[in-house]
Amino acid sequence: MIHVKQYAAIDVGSNAMRLLIANIVEEHGKETQFSKSSLVRVPIRLGQEAFTVGEISEENIDRMVDAMKAYKLLMKVHRVEKYKAFATSAMREAYNGSEIVEIIKKKADIKLEIIDGKKEAAIIASTDLHFLLKTDRAFLYVDVGGGSTEFSLFSDGKMVASKSFKVGTVRLINNMVSEIVWQEVEKWIKTHTADLEQVSLIGSGGNINKLFKMSGKTQEKPLSYFYLNAQMTELSALTYEQRIYEKGLNPDRADVILPALKVYLNAMKWSGARSIYVPKIGLADGIVKAMYYGRI
Repeated sequence: MIHVKQYAAIDVGSNAMRLLIANIVEEHGKETQFSKSSLVRVPIRLGQEAFTVGEISEENIDRMVDAMKAYKLLMKVHRVEKYKAFATSAMREAYNGSEIVEIIKKKADIKLEIIDGKKEAAIIASTDLHFLLKTDRAFLYVDVGGGSTEFSLFSDGKMVASKSFKVGTVRLINNMVSEIVWQEVEKWIKTHTADLEQVSLIGSGGNINKLFKMSGKTQEKPLSYFYLNAQMTELSALTYEQRIYEKGLNPDRADVILPALKVYLNAMKWSGARSIYVPKIGLADGIVKAMYYGRI
């Protein structure tokens, strides 16, 4: 006999807020199954303000509160048993981040926690990657967000290194990533992958998911370095408006997809990877699994 639970995860990122409601299916003697019941994404670009002026505006605070109220109702009608709400890079850097946490608790009755890059990377790493990691190959997990990119290196099925860098798409479109930071990323990747024979990437984030969808490939097939490079060339030749009208990209995706591509391509180049797997997992998925297994 099976037992189904509903857990939820709220991810307050630098480019958007997401609510993931997941079905957790338990059956005695079998592996627990996780599946998406609902995913709601609200494109509130908090990083645009947090990284440039250091605070989140009253207008966007009101939008966040409205979104959280809606999330609260959705969790209620879905009969969610348990949830966690985490905020990442933008809220970490906004000087009024703690104040916003209190406002959301008071007005929306959502307990929001601001987490650091180390915890973010650890939660992401708790996502279920056994179908890839069971091989003897090495994988560099790259999660590109609006404010930061989390790197996790897996070898022989175990995480051997993890690091968060302030290289995110919203920072990049605002020219807020110096050459020194890029050099630090390059050094970290090259140092940790130097002794590995074969490395592949695992890509996470809305931009790589969109690129994968555009490729038409089945989920278990990776994208090649040449495909991503060709996409970079093609999309770079289009204006912002053309990316929306001709490629069907959302307005809040059409500008950040190029800097995201730059991060993935650099990570592949510096690690020697020729392919990138895109299993459609991220922080929200990691939150659900970490809650279920008692890690958070």
